[in-house]
Formats: sequence, C-alpha cells, structure tokens
Amino acid sequence: MTPSFDQLKNQLKKLPGFGVRSAERIALHLLLEKPQAAEDLLNALEHAREQVGQCPVCGNITERGLREDDFCDICLDTSRNRNLLCVVEQIPDLISMEKSGAYRGLYHVLHGKLSPINGIGEEDLNLVSLKKRLAEEPIEEVILALSNDIEGEATCNFLKENYFDPYNLSVTRIGFGLPSGGNLFYADSTTLRSALDGRRDY
Repeated sequence: MTPSFDQLKNQLKKLPGFGVRSAERIALHLLLEKPQAAEDLLNALEHAREQVGQCPVCGNITERGLREDDFCDICLDTSRNRNLLCVVEQIPDLISMEKSGAYRGLYHVLHGKLSPINGIGEEDLNLVSLKKRLAEEPIEEVILALSNDIEGEATCNFLKENYFDPYNLSVTRIGFGLPSGGNLFYADSTTLRSALDGRRDY
C-alpha cells in the first residue's frame, strides 16, 4: 500500500468501532470505489464541524445559529417533564434513551465518568452547568443512568454526595436488566424501559 493510503487507514482506525480491516475497507471504498462519496463526506464533515455544537444547558448535540441561545430541541421542548433529570455519560446514551420512548424528562450529559486511572477528574466532566441547573430548575428527581461498572458507580456516589444531597432531591439509579459492566448505548429499547421502570433509590 502507499504512504498516503496508510495514513488515511490509520486515521480511520482511531474512530470508535473501527478495526484495521474495517478501516482498510472504508479507505478503499472512499478512494477507489466511490470517490464522489469521499467528496460528499468531506463536505458533510466540514459543514458539521462548523455548525454542530453542544447545548449550553445539558451538553446534548445542537445546531449552532438556528436560535439565538443554541439550546437543543429537548431542552426547548415544553411538553417534557421538567421535574425529572436523567444523567447520562455520553450523547449516544441519550440517543438510546430517546429511541426507547421510555423517558420524557430532561437530560444532562456528563461527557464521561470519573476515572483516576485514565486521568479523568471532576474538572473534565460537564458539571458546572449541572450545578447551575440544580440551583435554578424545578428538578425533583435525578435518575442516574451511568454504566454499570466500577467507574460508573464511583461517579454516581460522587455526584450524589457533592451535587444532589445539598438539594434534598430524590436520587434513583437504573440498573435492572443491564448486565454488569453494561453501557446504555448497547441496550435495546425493552431493556432500557425495564431499567427505568425498575430504578431504585440511590
């Protein structure tokens, strides 16, 4: 193979879910089989890089410039239960919850979880806006929908003690139906609905 091809393949390999073989297949597809697809992809990436950002309230994906405040559709949806706040790790987790149709409250995306081993601390998570929301919004229950592993559990404990307890909120944790080490992104709609229905006090 050529150096330029290897460079593209190595960059693709860094993407989530891509291994060596899938990166190689995509690179060949874009360069030789469907060169127009490469041009379309480049244009879409450039446009998205300029227009897509994070909601300043919850951390969800949003389109810049559509509205003055750049809030996401979920935060602006007045039909949602504004007394419920579901805390998730990543945007794909939020998307999975939405696809399940089992939840109609608001969200807060942390963009990670506490992991001292990987150098991820409190300052690396989306917590400044969370503190502001707890002080200003009519939240009555926080649902912790973090992954069912040691780091997820440690993050839940940290949030409860340092962020939720001072506001005397009802704090619940999903988990029923989710395997140990499980992530919301890989759970099907039925499992997510069961996990929400079976949430427990935390």
